[in-house]
Amino acid sequence: MILQNRRKQIFFFVALGVAAFAGCKPVSDSGNRPETSIEFPQPDRAVSAAEGTQFSTEAARDEAGEAKQVMDWAEIEPGMTVADIGAGEGYYTVRLAARVGEKGRVLAQDINRAALERLGERVSRDRLDNVAIKEGDIDDPRLPTGSFDRIFMVHMYHEVTEPYAFLWRLRPALAKGGQVIVVDRDRPTSQHGIPPKLLFCEFEAIGYRLKGFSERLEVGGYFATFEAIGERPAPGAIKACRAGKV
Repeated sequence: MILQNRRKQIFFFVALGVAAFAGCKPVSDSGNRPETSIEFPQPDRAVSAAEGTQFSTEAARDEAGEAKQVMDWAEIEPGMTVADIGAGEGYYTVRLAARVGEKGRVLAQDINRAALERLGERVSRDRLDNVAIKEGDIDDPRLPTGSFDRIFMVHMYHEVTEPYAFLWRLRPALAKGGQVIVVDRDRPTSQHGIPPKLLFCEFEAIGYRLKGFSERLEVGGYFATFEAIGERPAPGAIKACRAGKV
């Protein structure tokens, strides 16, 4: 009965995300962009097509020490509240849940409904009572305001089709002193990665400041940490970064 109730609770969070998604504005006629993104610039670069929800096998990633390195880099401590954006099959979600402990909280978010259902089953099976699940949108992570000490975006930022709208709407979710952690690969954006300088430029355009950067060849990518500074720019004042100019 406890497990059954837990499943109901997890899928309640999924249902909330589905309802929010269903209530969003329709796609406009302007290049098939969501109407909610029209006031923001489009990325002046390629956007990678979505890959599967599993980046690699969990055993291989653990052997490389990926999650531990990222969590150590991000200074994840017990009691923190963190978001895992593009959670997929939950590789980071379950490890973050263990790291923040029973007094911490993890919100796992994705736009792939089937992946969230599988993750919900995993969370229920493993009895991860500090994890909630929510469906986001392509231009809005739909995170509660002022809630997160850390927001993780692991091997997914290059797939965000509306990065300026997405990052703009992500900012208010950070708690005081909160940080965004990006893990990605130094590749062209058409090849499931993003060059670091282009990443820095796009975050800077929304009013984020680079706090730390580290190349980690042993895990096949790099880590970058950002913090929000000043006020968010007006959507119409945001200038798109040009891939060949940074």
